[in-house]
Amino acid sequence: MAVSLLEVIFDVVDFAIDVSETIDRTKRLSKPDIVEVPPDPKPLSPAAQRALAEAEERERQRDQAASGTDQAS
Repeated sequence: MAVSLLEVIFDVVDFAIDVSETIDRTKRLSKPDIVEVPPDPKPLSPAAQRALAEAEERERQRDQAASGTDQAS
């Protein structure tokens, strides 16, 4: 009796999982494939390009200074 009751419970759970997977698959198939593409980036103004170049140069110098102190240790 206990074995057949467990089998019935497992069968019901298995059926519920199958139904859930089928519903999920149907939802995914019914949705169109929409891909959002970001707009083209705007070119930087000359002032922004200079500021970016200066910031990159400062970062490069900071990295070189940090690696120089690491090598001295």
